[in-house]
Amino acid sequence: MIFLQTTEGTGGLFGGGMGMILPMVLIFAVMWLFMIRPQQKQQKELAKFRESLEKGSKVVTAGGIHGSVKEIKATTVVISVDKDVTIEVDKAMIMRAPAQS
Repeated sequence: MIFLQTTEGTGGLFGGGMGMILPMVLIFAVMWLFMIRPQQKQQKELAKFRESLEKGSKVVTAGGIHGSVKEIKATTVVISVDKDVTIEVDKAMIMRAPAQS
């Protein structure tokens, strides 16, 4: 049989409050490394893509509309969807360039 020895005043098996801090720090570090950091990187790339838009660029909106940039305004973009069809969308709704097929 294995007995775990605890002494009075040390806070139990983990040595008090310090034993709980290390796992919490490790959990936060793993979350930052695998979740927060990649998302921040993706947001920076998307912002860079939106700033690099120019007339004639092919884009896809958040709603899935494919088109090409006809005009760029301060906060909006006019997209040509078909010959005589243009729509004006907010720059924040431009998500990506279409996938090459």
